[in-house]
Amino acid sequence: MQLDLSSKITLERIPERYYRATNAIEKIRQTQFEKIDTEIFDSEVEGSAYIAREIATIIRKKQEQNQTCVLGLSGGSSPLGVYAKLVKMHQQEGLSFKNVVVFNITEFYPLTHHHQHNNTRIIKENLLNKVDFNFENFHTLIPEDDEQNIHAFCHAYDQLIVEHGGLDYVLVSVGLVGNLAYNEPGSNIGSKTRLMLLDEQSRADLKQFYNTVDDIPSYGFTIGLSSLMEARKLTLSAWGEHKAAILKKVIELKADDNVPASLLQLHKNAKVVTDIDAAQYLTRVSQPWLVGSCDWTNKLIRRAIVWLCEKTGKPILKLTNKDYNLHGLDELLVNYGSAYDVNIQIFNDLQHTITGWPGGKPNADDTNRPERAFPHPKRSLIFSPHPDDDVISMGGTFQRLVDQGHIVHIAYQTSGNIAVGDEEAIRYISLMKSISNKYYDHEIEIDGKIDEVLAVLLNQQEMTPSVYKDILFVKGQIRREEARSACRFIGVKPENIHFLDLPFYETGKVKKNDLSEKDVHIVMDLIREIRPHQIFVAGDLADPHGTHRVCLNAVLAAIDELNKEGLMDECRVWMYRGAWAEWEIDHIEMAVPMSPEQLMNKRKSILRHQSQMESAPFMGKDERLFWQRSEDRNRATAALYQQLGLASYEAIEAFVEYKF
Repeated sequence: MQLDLSSKITLERIPERYYRATNAIEKIRQTQFEKIDTEIFDSEVEGSAYIAREIATIIRKKQEQNQTCVLGLSGGSSPLGVYAKLVKMHQQEGLSFKNVVVFNITEFYPLTHHHQHNNTRIIKENLLNKVDFNFENFHTLIPEDDEQNIHAFCHAYDQLIVEHGGLDYVLVSVGLVGNLAYNEPGSNIGSKTRLMLLDEQSRADLKQFYNTVDDIPSYGFTIGLSSLMEARKLTLSAWGEHKAAILKKVIELKADDNVPASLLQLHKNAKVVTDIDAAQYLTRVSQPWLVGSCDWTNKLIRRAIVWLCEKTGKPILKLTNKDYNLHGLDELLVNYGSAYDVNIQIFNDLQHTITGWPGGKPNADDTNRPERAFPHPKRSLIFSPHPDDDVISMGGTFQRLVDQGHIVHIAYQTSGNIAVGDEEAIRYISLMKSISNKYYDHEIEIDGKIDEVLAVLLNQQEMTPSVYKDILFVKGQIRREEARSACRFIGVKPENIHFLDLPFYETGKVKKNDLSEKDVHIVMDLIREIRPHQIFVAGDLADPHGTHRVCLNAVLAAIDELNKEGLMDECRVWMYRGAWAEWEIDHIEMAVPMSPEQLMNKRKSILRHQSQMESAPFMGKDERLFWQRSEDRNRATAALYQQLGLASYEAIEAFVEYKF
């Protein structure tokens, strides 16, 4: 059973020859916009293996010279694939770490019992404890006691690095704001090891490791940019499309201390290793026509024309031969004859993505429609990672499917219980207590349980595992009832609402388990029961380790297995995106427009999820509420269609077909 099929989705891919040069001249041409040596791999797994081999080569070379190898390593999730590969090389190839000295380059401060996922522990548990490492050679940014002078401690750490001859190799990942280690924007290139106040985004990146936002450390030690710049070799890793925007700034824009990682452009031996998702905005990936000759597929032509419209400020049908020639797209004119011919092709292509019938329009020619006319009605199955993603991401389409007579089922893959704030739980439990006092005052057991849970929540007391379980139950029920309320508003039959509670999620913690076959079988059983003609699933790929991606992998694995049984022959799978980003227009295959009234109804369905409004624990850095994010995203898609010269709509929800 394949549990990571999302990594094989090819929508963001271009032919490898566009970004993996076969000779030196080709590489110079492809990388002409890049200011740091960059290696792009198809996946994080391949990239991590490449980095591990580099580290192993340095270790072995130092061993041959009878010298120590001084490494600078970090915690977090980015290096875990590298550490796993190094452990495997130790076990299978005899790679020894006896000559290795490790300096931890970041650490949280102060470390308390809440901070179980500190960087020192991550390095130890995932690498050092599993190899023949001498722990006398491990140096970490943890003061001996709270009384120790911070400035003196930091100075001593820098001196210790110098005494070891400096860092031979540093592995560090780029942060979402361009931070390098914990060197936040504005850090001076000559900065030393110091204590930093972590910015909001850096703390937000840590949510996957902590139960509550309050548990996330506010401060962190970091070695300075001067130590990183003096390292004899440094590799910067970046995995996943959520790193794409910042990676372009780091690699292609001018070095700027507001983007500390971009200062690596000045490093004598720095390299970026990334996967194709994180590299998607680099010129050689996003606009390959600017660095070489292209094999012009329909999708690549669409991307190029949309880009050209943005560059010129013109709609598609007003682009001229001169526009093509001035912006490096003359190759298209050679292939297709004239701007007019290309313009018409792409205009019609985009026009055919628009439909008000997401389930197919019966008794109509479906030759150029995204979805089939028949069968009608269709059995439609919507998978929602959390109880609200359905209405946030495709609430208008959801309503259309119901209104147009399709048999719509909704499956909530996880409970979403940890995303309910304590105040919401208090409000509902207090209501339960009032009802209990009025109607069930003889039920001492119920009253006692309610009082116990309320006392813990109101007084922020240490809770027993049983009480915590009760709290999670209440929070899970809150989200269930909110989901039922939204479904009632849309018109879904109660028996068509399914709560899957996939086991990987039910840890009671922010950190979840890995996807397992048990999760997949739950999804398979539901698909077997419904036999859908179309499936809608969250296609959020931005966070390789996030819940949305895990939920996507569960559905894709189920589809893959059921397809082998011949149960998916009549089914199409449509991927939507969440409130954070929309599909790029060159990938959109179905665009469902909404009127102002329909958009307002979508807002009303989102507002049914009251616990996910202002008080939701995981709102992220974006201060907009989920309904606001959703509407802005949908309006932006509609505006883009209009700018390209197509019909003007209030808002549009977009989908990409998953071809299995």
